[in-house]
Parts: sequence; C-alpha cells; structure tokens
Amino acid sequence: PGPGSELRRWPASSCVVTGASRGFGRSLVRLLAPRLGRGSLLLLLARSAAQLAELAAELRGTDSGLRVEFVAADLACEQGLRQATAALREVLPAGPPGRLLLINNAGSLGDISKTFLDLTDPDEINSYFAFNITSALCLTSSTLQAFGKQPGSSRTVVNISSLCALKPFKSWALYCSGKAARDMMFQVLALEEPDVRVLNYAPGPLDTDMQLLARTKTGDEAMRQVFQNLHESGQLIDCSVSAQKLMKLLEEDTFSSGAHVDFYSI
Repeated sequence: PGPGSELRRWPASSCVVTGASRGFGRSLVRLLAPRLGRGSLLLLLARSAAQLAELAAELRGTDSGLRVEFVAADLACEQGLRQATAALREVLPAGPPGRLLLINNAGSLGDISKTFLDLTDPDEINSYFAFNITSALCLTSSTLQAFGKQPGSSRTVVNISSLCALKPFKSWALYCSGKAARDMMFQVLALEEPDVRVLNYAPGPLDTDMQLLARTKTGDEAMRQVFQNLHESGQLIDCSVSAQKLMKLLEEDTFSSGAHVDFYSI
C-alpha cells in the first residue's frame, strides 16, 4: 500500500533496527514507522551519524507520536558494539512494554574478490565475523534482556538472511558462512525461548550498493555474470517491495518460529 492507504496501526511498541541508514534498512524503517502506535519507540542503529540524523528528522517530522532515537556506532569494533548495547539498556526499559520488535539487518559482503584459498589473514576473517555474527548475537541478547519478560507482551526477532545461508556461492566464503551461522544462531534462540517469535527472512536480490559490489567485484567470473544478468534483465528487487513483504509476514504472524522464509516463497 502507498501513502494514504489504510494502515492497521500496531499497539505502542519498542522497535530496534540495525543497518537503518541506507538500503533495505532505510526502506524498512520508512514502512515500519507509520504502523507504530502513538507512544512507540523506534531506535535506529548504523555507522553513519549524518544519514541516521536525516532519517530520524524525517520520521520525527510526522505527527505520529513516535519517539525516534538513533545511535551511530561501528558494530564491527568492540567499542562500537559496547556503545550500542549500552544505548539499548538505557533506552528500552523506558519504552512501551507491550511489544518488542528487533530487526537485525546490519551486515556486509566481505572481500568477494577473494577465493577461499586467498583468505589467509586471521584479522580480516575475525573482523568480518565480529561484525556479521558477534554483533548480531550480542545485540539480540542485550535487547531481549533490556526489554525483559513481561506478562502479555510479545517479542519478535528478525534476522535478515539470504539464499547464501543455504547455498554456497564461489568467492563468497565469508558471506555464505556468516549468513549460515546467523540462521542457525537464531534457530537456537527460537528453541530456547519459545515465547520469542524468531524469523530468518531472505529478502531476495535487492537493488542496493551491495548488489553493485556483487556484479563488479565478485572474483569468480561466472558468478559475477549471474549478478550482471540479474541487473540487466531488471530482476533485482526494489528494497521497499521486499520490505513490504516482511511487514506482511510480521502482521500475519503465522510463520514457524526460527523458520527461514524467502521473498520468492511468499
């Protein structure tokens, strides 16, 4: 639905979105904000302070009764992650207690010009996994702790996944293994915390900066061609179209907790 179409407003909620400053995260936030009932809290996390400030100002400019906070932090480094978790612990207990939604969207491709055999530097590999796995785990556990277990409240955690969590791609050893690890990590959360709704959502091949990298930097020539063909044949998905499908999934709330749901299967 476009602007002006009727949206079912959610009850007052506390929402956290990582990687919120651009691409899919930014599209998600713009779709999510109008759905949040008055008094809701929206906490945005990303590296770029300028882009976050601009997005927060845009959302605050609407008469939605929405409290918008943002934290500019580099989740790839320990100091940035500690800054983000400290903000969660401070802001969430003061937010509405009825509903929690956390969307783990922040992620990176890694150096896709390299093959498996080129990946010999432990610092590069550890830094990749620190951002793509460690930060998602720490932020999720900190968010759930800060929000707490409250009678009658609902808690939903979304991991932005990928086909790469299930299928290997040449030159993408870091990205595929990071996405696979995250899917499994969130399946464990679903098992341990049955009253938390957990979703691994694969948004499809999005028309973003990441796809530009995929079709220009992927080391394996055949893989690079696949991404170029997707772009040239107009098969890349607009971020807002995929974000709309995720919103629909969350509103219907019929997925099995821990499930991997792909854009094309909806």
